[in-house]
Order: sequence, then structure tokens, then C-alpha cells
Amino acid sequence: MNNQKLKQWIQVAISLAIAVWIFWYLYKDIAIDSLIDQIKTSNWVWIGASIFISFFGYFLRGWRWTLLIQSEEGEKVRPNRAYHATMIGYLANLVVPRAGEVAKCGVLTRTNGISLGHLLGTVILERSVDLLCLVGTIFLAFILENTLFLELAGQLVNTETLLNSLKSNLPIAIGILVITIIFIRFLLKRFRDNGLINKIQHFFREIGGGLKRINKMENPIGFWGSSILMWIIYFLTMYTVSLGIESTANLSSGEVLLVMVMGSIGMVAPVQGGIGTFHALVAFILIQFGVSEVDGKIFAAIIHGTQLILVLILGIISWLVMMKLPTWKQPEQA
Repeated sequence: MNNQKLKQWIQVAISLAIAVWIFWYLYKDIAIDSLIDQIKTSNWVWIGASIFISFFGYFLRGWRWTLLIQSEEGEKVRPNRAYHATMIGYLANLVVPRAGEVAKCGVLTRTNGISLGHLLGTVILERSVDLLCLVGTIFLAFILENTLFLELAGQLVNTETLLNSLKSNLPIAIGILVITIIFIRFLLKRFRDNGLINKIQHFFREIGGGLKRINKMENPIGFWGSSILMWIIYFLTMYTVSLGIESTANLSSGEVLLVMVMGSIGMVAPVQGGIGTFHALVAFILIQFGVSEVDGKIFAAIIHGTQLILVLILGIISWLVMMKLPTWKQPEQA
């Protein structure tokens, strides 16, 4: 094993250890009987509905991906193959964080003959749009539940003191902001030949160019519409589970939206499947809404556990389906 692979496996082991430690720390004082009782008393019609909605969301993500794959090489990617490749990607992420992006592209390269570079470019663009949607969702949560949003922010930062300080020192704050912007521009120009600076600039140029390409594709409305619909699906998945559990059944839609935002941030963390980070953030915000600590942690465990089992089942099925397909070969010229 070379040094690069050893370093990668060490990183995987560290991220897994962190995830397991966070999960253990959260649940070490919760009796397994409490979790079993909650599972037994939950309304599984609602939880089953969330699972079905999630399945539709996974297929929609695969369909959206086909809209970005506009390569003239290889065989056109159908939605069913894009869906299976997507599920294989989710499955790979449970083993190695962020490995799913490469795994799902590699599957289509083998079965459809499309270059890995082209597919990875589409995935980077997908992730950029997802990040944009996450920011938009956070902004929407602030608009709909601004009082609640500020109260939660106040749990972490004394917003009143911060705002008063900014008002009393507004000229200084504006001056610092202007100086910071000028300093960043100076660094970008002064070190434009630096490798890291080049990579950062290239990353943002790629995102900007990618967003322009979306509007030039055959179905830009379908792409943006499906991107928004996926986040509505994420919300409905969380909302239906909340209806199925007695301790969270009375949460408002705005409160569930904030829970979804926190859970989404937890899933972004570089750990396998958001294990630990998802549970910690979801439980934290539910406690702020008056849900007991035990019930908040159990809610996080149920929604994450059902989604984890769904990904495992669908991912393994998709892997078996795609592995049976032959490797794509260039048709012989007549």
C-alpha cells in the first residue's frame, strides 16, 4: 500500500471514529428500551409515507442528473440507470465520505462509455446547485420563522449585544468590511499564481460557468424545477416522520423546516452518512422547541435509521442491477 492510499484510509478511519464517538456520546445515557418503546408506539403509516417520498426523491435526483449529462460520446443515460448509479453513490458514501460522487460516475462510465471527467463535472455542478438551494432554504426558514430563527441564534450567540455593538460602532464596522474586501482583492491579485488561490478562483469560475450552461441546456426549467422539488421532498420526508411520532406531532411546519435545515447541515459534515452530526444538530433544535432530550435524540435516530436502511437496501439492489450490465463498447464502424 502506497503512502497516498494509506493517508486516505487513515482519513476514513478518523472520520468514522469521530462519527461513532459523537453517536456514542449522544446515546450513551439512553436506554435501548426507550428507543424500542418509541418505535412500537410510533405511527408507521406516516413513517412509511416518508420512506415512499424519499424513494421518489432519489429517482428525481437521478432524472435531474440526466439533464446535465450532455456528452456526445458513449450511450445516452436513461433515468433508470442514473437512479441506480445515484443509489450506488449513496451506498459508497456510507463507507467513505464523498466517495459516492466518484463511484456513481464510475458506474456510468463503465455501462454507458461516457468519460469520467465529464460526469464528475456534472456532479460538481449538482453539488453547487444543492449548496445554493440549502442557502435558499436557510433564508426561507429565516423569512417564515424569523423570531424563532433569531431565538435559536441567540442560544449560540448573544445577538442583542452583537447588534447593539454594531449599531454603536457602525462606521468602524463598515470600515472593517471595506478594508477586508480590499485586502482579499489584494491577496487574490498578489498571489494569483499561488496554487491554492488558483484552485479557489477556478472553483468559483467553474460554478459560474456551470450555472450559465444550465440555462443553455435543453430543459433548464426541468432542472431548476426538480432542484426545488427535491428540497420540498426533503421537507415532506421530515414532516411525515414528525407526524408519526407523538413527541413531535405538534410541531409547526416552520419548526420542522428549521429541523430539516439543521439536519441538512449535519449531513454536509465529512463523516459517513452524517452519522452523529445529523443526530446532534436535529436533537439540539428539537430541545429548543420543548421536546425532551431523550425524545429529540430518538426522533433523530428513527428518521436517520429509516433512511439509512432504505439507502442500504436500494443501494445494494442498484449495485446488483448495474453489475449485471455489460461494459459499454464502442460500436464498430461499418
